[in-house]
Amino acid sequence: MTDLVVVDDRGPVRVVTLNRPEARNALSRALIRAIFDALTEADADESVRAVVITGTDPAFCAGVDLKEAQRNGTAYFEEFRSHDCIAAPARMRTPIIGAINGATFTGGLEMALGCDFLIASERAVFADTHARVGILPGGGMTARLPQVVGHAMARRLSMTGEVVDAARAERIGLVTEVVAHDRLLDRAVELATAIAEVPGPVMRGLKEIYTAGAAAVIDPALAAEQRIAFAQERDFAGLGELFAAVSERNKRQISDE
Repeated sequence: MTDLVVVDDRGPVRVVTLNRPEARNALSRALIRAIFDALTEADADESVRAVVITGTDPAFCAGVDLKEAQRNGTAYFEEFRSHDCIAAPARMRTPIIGAINGATFTGGLEMALGCDFLIASERAVFADTHARVGILPGGGMTARLPQVVGHAMARRLSMTGEVVDAARAERIGLVTEVVAHDRLLDRAVELATAIAEVPGPVMRGLKEIYTAGAAAVIDPALAAEQRIAFAQERDFAGLGELFAAVSERNKRQISDE
């Protein structure tokens, strides 16, 4: 059986790759645990000075596995309480770069937003489809998305569910750089290596300062998200069919751009 997460050390840089391509790296319960464990282990390893997180093509992460959520109901979402892979990047002491290789939707976008910054392949597309599938964000979307694209744009993306291509993502500040698809991982590792060259205590102090500065805004929004989202009574019947309809709509929107 293929590992759900592939870990590759490139000197002081650890590359963590989501590896469930047949499901566009959607967050099954097993993948949730595997991502959480991989990031936790990387953060605890003193030899790891920077992390790159990416996905096996064609997607970075399609977000919540709605078919599994439909089958398992609240038990699916309980997995995040003990293995919150979506929040894990934002909690890391070690710098983490998101190398966005393809579609990045909903929970996948929340997870990516926890990285220190993102670079994207020209093939990358982004969308917050929480509202479209009847699920409220609980992993930091409304806390972090406004920090990078501004409040009005964040509300627009969350309320419409529209798909943003890589070029537009760079224009609105969602990603810091767009590169050719075959250059993505090399470029991410190059940037991570530059980060790793900075003395560890200095880099950790820098990250701590940035995190503390953002916490005054992010923490209350995240608390409200979790309070409202977990209190919501969800009807999981039909989510698989709804997800298929949303996926088809997204494909049409991408092809029209």
